[in-house]
Amino acid sequence: MATEYSFVTKWQFRAPLEPIWDAIYDSLDWPNWWKGVLAVEELQKGDARGIDSVREYTWKSALPYKLAFNMRLTEREDYKKLAGIAFGELEGNGTWFFEQKDGITYVQYNWNVITNKIWMNWFSFLLKPAFQYNHDMVMKWGAEGLAKKLNAELVSY
Repeated sequence: MATEYSFVTKWQFRAPLEPIWDAIYDSLDWPNWWKGVLAVEELQKGDARGIDSVREYTWKSALPYKLAFNMRLTEREDYKKLAGIAFGELEGNGTWFFEQKDGITYVQYNWNVITNKIWMNWFSFLLKPAFQYNHDMVMKWGAEGLAKKLNAELVSY
């Protein structure tokens, strides 16, 4: 039986919205600045806006395991929202939200997935807190890496 996980990550940067949006949208570059992202490979090109593109993401976290899954971009509202469907070792959906107010760019990521790795499902009753910690750590690395890449102040994560 698959285990469900729901994570909400919130970042705040003292920086313009556009370069933050661009860096997150350009996930092929994530391995260059986001610790924990081992590889991103484009498997299928989408339309001119990237809709229906599929990318494979390979992650290495604080815990001693790797995860690989694919994401299909299903929605793009420039400088406001990106959404996609995950499939592979994880299944579900992820949505990025962007907003800028008073010189601060707010980024929120909602990640709702189930695991397809048998060992993760068998031991989820014990490991769920560790998986939460692991997710939070990887997202912290992303916030720190993005701030460094853009020479922006990370206000909160």
